[in-house]
Amino acid sequence: MLNRVDLRGRVPSPAELRAALPRAEVDVDTVLHQVRPIVEAVRDRGVEAALEYTERFDRVRPESVRVPVTELGAALEALDPEVREALEESITRARRVHADQRRTDVTTQVVPGGTVTERWVPVARVGLYAPGGLAVYPSSVVMNVVPAQIAGVESLVVCSPPQAEFGGRPHPTILAAAALLGVTEVWAVGGAVAVSLLAHGGVDTDGSELAPVDLVTGPGNIYLTAAKRLLRGLIGIDSEAGPTEIAILADDTADAGHVAADLISQAEHDPLAASVLVTTSEELADAVDTELDRRSAATKHAERVRTALRGRQSGTVLVSTVDDGLRVVDAYAAEHLEIQTADARTVAARVRAAGAVFVGAHSPVSLGDYCAGSNHVLPTGGCARHSSGLSVQTFLRGIHVVDYSEDALREVAAKVVALANAEDLPAHGEAVTARFGR
Repeated sequence: MLNRVDLRGRVPSPAELRAALPRAEVDVDTVLHQVRPIVEAVRDRGVEAALEYTERFDRVRPESVRVPVTELGAALEALDPEVREALEESITRARRVHADQRRTDVTTQVVPGGTVTERWVPVARVGLYAPGGLAVYPSSVVMNVVPAQIAGVESLVVCSPPQAEFGGRPHPTILAAAALLGVTEVWAVGGAVAVSLLAHGGVDTDGSELAPVDLVTGPGNIYLTAAKRLLRGLIGIDSEAGPTEIAILADDTADAGHVAADLISQAEHDPLAASVLVTTSEELADAVDTELDRRSAATKHAERVRTALRGRQSGTVLVSTVDDGLRVVDAYAAEHLEIQTADARTVAARVRAAGAVFVGAHSPVSLGDYCAGSNHVLPTGGCARHSSGLSVQTFLRGIHVVDYSEDALREVAAKVVALANAEDLPAHGEAVTARFGR
């Protein structure tokens, strides 16, 4: 079922690997012209424009953007007890992991009388996005809200698209997850419209203020990503997320059924989702194809899964050795990387580029999606070569506080002047010497 790339017997350069490996082709630039008018309309006309676009795209016009707090509580009361218990466990584990990401202020004495302190200050107000297209993602509410809360963000709003079948409110499970986390502000708005309204703010239909945010996080479709690109600078963003990805590095010890099930689990997200197997074993590759045919026919979203698995973004890469496989997966830099090899922990420790690494037969990506405690908002499209997933750090800013005494400044003044003159910026040096009567 999967397309194959055979790299056995050769070691391509990093540039050749990037060109040869399967990858979803998503060009955000192609939709900027469609999104720019939305951004400008919401900037100029606020909520009225947002609701007009919402009615066009989501086929429903909410009475208001902000969901009444009473409806959050009602959604939680009506939530299936089994789902509630699972969400509570997800929240508990996520809080446990993210609590260890807290940063502490550090003061360094550079010289006697001269210190630099790095203070960690949370972003004041953030907008957290939970998608609502082909699936419902209460887990994304958890993954966005938990690190923001632990970072100390004082004001946050969750956005999710309104659903016609729920009276123009986001899906009740989204509302329930927000209530479980103590969130009191939820907006019924989605995609590029949501990012635009978060950036510019507005006045709701009842006259209440919808305050703009400083940072927007959370994945979404290409239109949401385009809005992030257009508004970056006015707001901070976590990343420009593309379609979801899984790569699995496996040898002949891997179970073909496990591998196939995990590839299908990511393909279930989106027809553009990427499922990539990198293996030293042609026999395993053949067995995985057989399992994919069997399992994809039986799964609920069979058409979506098969479209993703047969797309050019998915495939099997054959390599001669696990070392070669590591070079391949580092070049690919998957959002999710599973290691299903002999001595998987040792192999996993050598990975240099991945959003998250899942070690061995009993750490599937779907565990990380919900209940591992890790965050599932991760870099896509090869961005794991240089970027990290969502964390407490995303919501913090490091501010250096410089505190020098007169003697400490005097001691280094000549060097400041020398460097200022070397850069032909003499006023910089004069700003120092002015303090000593020269």
